[in-house]
Amino acid sequence: MALTVDTRTATEYGVVRTFMQGDFQFQNFGTQNGNTPSTGPSGGIGAAGSSGNTGFLTAGQLSGLNGGLLSNPGGGYVAVEFVFIQFAGFTFGKSASAYATPWHGYPGNNTSFLIGGHDTVTGVNNIQYSWQFGNGVSATLGLDDPTVFNRTALYNLSTGIGGNGIGTTQYGGFVVPDVVGNIRIDQAWGLFQISGAAHSVNGSYNVVGAFNTPVGGATAATDSILSGHPESKLGGSVMAALQIKNIPWGAGDDIKMDASWAKGDTKNVIATSASSPSFAMSGGVPGQFGPSRTYGFGDTTDGVWLPVAFGGDGRIHLTESYGFRGAYNHNWDPYWSSSLFGGIGFVHYDGTAKAEFCAAFAVTHPGQFGIAAVPTYTCNPDFNIAQIGFVTRWTPVKNLTFSGEVLYTNLDQKFSGFSFFTPGAPQPTQNWTFHDQSTLALNLRVQRNF
Repeated sequence: MALTVDTRTATEYGVVRTFMQGDFQFQNFGTQNGNTPSTGPSGGIGAAGSSGNTGFLTAGQLSGLNGGLLSNPGGGYVAVEFVFIQFAGFTFGKSASAYATPWHGYPGNNTSFLIGGHDTVTGVNNIQYSWQFGNGVSATLGLDDPTVFNRTALYNLSTGIGGNGIGTTQYGGFVVPDVVGNIRIDQAWGLFQISGAAHSVNGSYNVVGAFNTPVGGATAATDSILSGHPESKLGGSVMAALQIKNIPWGAGDDIKMDASWAKGDTKNVIATSASSPSFAMSGGVPGQFGPSRTYGFGDTTDGVWLPVAFGGDGRIHLTESYGFRGAYNHNWDPYWSSSLFGGIGFVHYDGTAKAEFCAAFAVTHPGQFGIAAVPTYTCNPDFNIAQIGFVTRWTPVKNLTFSGEVLYTNLDQKFSGFSFFTPGAPQPTQNWTFHDQSTLALNLRVQRNF
């Protein structure tokens, strides 16, 4: 249940507004907080709090909590999505980024996991200012806190790659906010928007928990600060968005789409209403369509580095990504509507990043039956992720909607061959063949607005 509070007061400076939204929620997955799919809105909320419905946190987002808080009888949680104040063109608080489109990650879908572009439908801590130039032309400039909302993983490859092919993030502390903004034309025919973002990619220390040998031969733990850290890099992204209204095939029909490019700012391409996911999929298990004993993965990162002490060049190599998503929304009559939607993301590593990643990967993924000297696969961490879906909605009475949605997802990974490893429990240690993977999701939803 999403509860909103929206107050507006007329002043000599214009309208002063306060807005808050909290989501009352629970889950029924027992005390295990797994990464469980959630569903989001059919339309997003902008910084101005325009009408729409919000997405919901997954159990995986709350993995630091006692699962009983969410799953015991009478249990639950309140998630804060938006809480902001608007005054004289300024917005202060937790709201949609100035980078976002009005539909966020929901051009026509229910699922909150549509890949291909930016999504801050659950809000981001920010300060922004908007200019209104008339005739539907506006511009917004903002500062976003990236710490929680706009960082994918940054790998220090000396810490290794897990059996599932996924590493651990080694971002440094907060240094500077993201600088974001957009220029928008919003008129009767539709909307066109260009967005841009600048994002600092700063790594933690080269060695975490380092040891040295002082005079006398005793071994003592020292601060990791002694190992230094890589030089920070400036990343960023751009997005072009288009909405076309007044399509003659149905009253209220429209097309929404956006295309994105990023370097070192992958959250703006591989995004959901929560975190930016990496992918690890086993074939031959329920819900997966890949052949048995096959495995595919994709590491979503802002960049990677390998310290000089471990044989690398010590520099952060930014990850490049591209994305597209969109939907055609059709109204059959006042009671029935459907949407055909999809998204795709491409993630690419440069030559040095690939070489350093593959060296770290080989440590945990040797050749046949664990013999590292017998190469049995080719290594390439690039990957593509593509989705296509269809949703149909029935609204028998005003503000009550029943909907059914099908979403197909395909992971196009670039490894070939096989290796002897364990992706993780409960999977066995055996030879796994690297292979593309796919899955299908069905979502049924009942929604009441009041």
